[in-house]
Amino acid sequence: MPGNPDRRVRRTRQAIQRALVELILEKGYEAVTVTDVIDRADVGRSTFYAHFDGKQAVLFANLSEMAFLRPAISADGPPFAFSRAMFEHVLERRRLVRALLGRRSGRAVTAHGEQVLRDLVRDELLARGARASTSLELTVTCVVGAFMALLARWVDEEITATPAELDEAFHAAVGPGVRAILARE
Repeated sequence: MPGNPDRRVRRTRQAIQRALVELILEKGYEAVTVTDVIDRADVGRSTFYAHFDGKQAVLFANLSEMAFLRPAISADGPPFAFSRAMFEHVLERRRLVRALLGRRSGRAVTAHGEQVLRDLVRDELLARGARASTSLELTVTCVVGAFMALLARWVDEEITATPAELDEAFHAAVGPGVRAILARE
């Protein structure tokens, strides 16, 4: 929705988004219908469709709330500086992230999150001197896989750690491979 919507519009959109999150946590993304969301948010069907095209649009609106975590790409400083900030943000919004990326989320949700992260990682590696190549894509896949695995297990409470511990584990796991590809470039 372009511009800065008025309070009523924001409240309606937030109620719909909140309803989707609650329903995903209860029964999983695939089982949730637009009718379920409409009933939970207590809005009319025409009101729902005035704000969103369907449940996937509601879902992506929730994901876009985390867009501020995308830092300016820089070749300076440690690689993947976004990771700690993202883990800290997830801690604050754990319920939302569990719904969006946890085991009850749908494959479309996880795929969208992975694509956003792939683009972020690839852009950073290119800014640090990596060349577009099969090797780069393999490295991007490994970095994203490591991050998403940690994130998913953490939000589903399969592992217990602080954001700092997760960040340290992430960097320890991916650092050697990233340094190797950058050294070859």
